[in-house]
Amino acid sequence: MALNNSPSSTRLGDLLAKMKSAGHRITPQRLAIVKILVESKEHPSVEQIYDQVRKGFPTTSLATVYNTLERLKEMGGILELSFSGGSRYDGRNPRSHAHLVCTVCGAIEDLDIDLGPAAEEVAAKRGYADVQHRLEFYGVCPRCQGKMSHRNSG
Repeated sequence: MALNNSPSSTRLGDLLAKMKSAGHRITPQRLAIVKILVESKEHPSVEQIYDQVRKGFPTTSLATVYNTLERLKEMGGILELSFSGGSRYDGRNPRSHAHLVCTVCGAIEDLDIDLGPAAEEVAAKRGYADVQHRLEFYGVCPRCQGKMSHRNSG
């Protein structure tokens, strides 16, 4: 498989190398799951990943998706975001970072806010180690606002 030098192809190559070095076989289904994660600009749910994988591999089981996600989480290759409606996954940026979440459609956007210095300061002042952070802002996305205003005006 020839990989171009786009950020997603580099990320794909890195994750596949990590999986191989951890002793995991790279099956066509696993490759498809990893590709979906690194190419998605959204933060897909297990069900969304499963639906996409099944388009190319109809016999893929939901267990295969869950198991692959678990392996990737254990290796630090993806970020799991748990919400009351279920988990969503970020394969493009697996480090802690802020998000903006639509309260209507559930869309999730990455925000470019560096909270690293704040986490380091909290750790230093309180004597904690391995401090992680999670910050989400909630609101109604422009697309849903447009749908709402269209409904209200019609």
